[in-house]
Amino acid sequence: MNNTRSSRREFVKQAATAAAGFTIIPNFTVSGLGHKPPSDKMNIVGIGIGGKGHPNLVAMNTENIIGLCDVDWKYAKKCFDEFPEAKKYYDWRKMFDELDDSIDGVMVATADHTHAIVAGHAMVMGKHVYCQKPLTHSIYESRLLTKLAAKYRVATQMGNQGNSGDGVNQVCEWIWNGEIGEIREVHAWTNRPIWPQGLQRPTEQMDVPETLNWDLFIGPAPMRPYHEIYTPWNWRGWWDFGTGAFGDMACHILDPVYRALQLEFPDSISGSSTLLNTESAPQAEKVRFSFPARQRKGRVKMPAVDVYWYDGGLLPDRPRDLKDGESLLFDQMG
Repeated sequence: MNNTRSSRREFVKQAATAAAGFTIIPNFTVSGLGHKPPSDKMNIVGIGIGGKGHPNLVAMNTENIIGLCDVDWKYAKKCFDEFPEAKKYYDWRKMFDELDDSIDGVMVATADHTHAIVAGHAMVMGKHVYCQKPLTHSIYESRLLTKLAAKYRVATQMGNQGNSGDGVNQVCEWIWNGEIGEIREVHAWTNRPIWPQGLQRPTEQMDVPETLNWDLFIGPAPMRPYHEIYTPWNWRGWWDFGTGAFGDMACHILDPVYRALQLEFPDSISGSSTLLNTESAPQAEKVRFSFPARQRKGRVKMPAVDVYWYDGGLLPDRPRDLKDGESLLFDQMG
């Protein structure tokens, strides 16, 4: 009997000791259970969050969104509301100064003319960068960012979401497998621009909205008076801020062409367009890029190829056998 009581006492004592050392912790702190502990999450800041930057950050919401920056707080309000714990800024430089040590990655979705200056600073600081398309406002800026990414050994990605889809990989596999033979001519087009283009600079004077920091929007571009036609959204059509329909959409539409056909630099470029001016991109254009022959891809030859681009409602010449009113391509995109 005494031995039994002693064994029971010892069991209770050991159980109490074990219970005292046992703690229930939230499942989000344990890796391997479908959750990330906070220490495993990246600290991300977003710059240019009123437009495409908002859904980009939503796609990153498994991480810690610690800072949000936009020159137009009215346009950015929905994103601010989505991430109420993040610090808010007008000026990305101030955000970098204040949050530098806490930042792991930077999402950039500003107007095209400020992509390079923001992304470049982030890389020099050793931050990983996700930058919306088009990567930059000029070829020089793209080459500069390429060098900075290599020098500072950071992870980078351009926001060209079509590149990640199965369709692009499928097209590449078809072509590389010889399913449609050797390709010598490509035609690609878009229904853009769906914003104002082909315009002269407005002469009307407007007051800057209280929620917009116009100086910060202008950034590295030459200063000009504010007008509502420039921002939000419509900056795409103005040379000082955007790259027109071609720069905005060709990075999507011609991406599978470049990948599948292993293209590099063209030998020549020629084109025609509606009336040109120095303020904004033309309303419509047709451009031909002539590329030299490339090395075989497996058993498939890569001969010289002409790539044609159309925008603003222009389309390839209709084949003679195609009936009037019948679409060149039934993709419901015009």
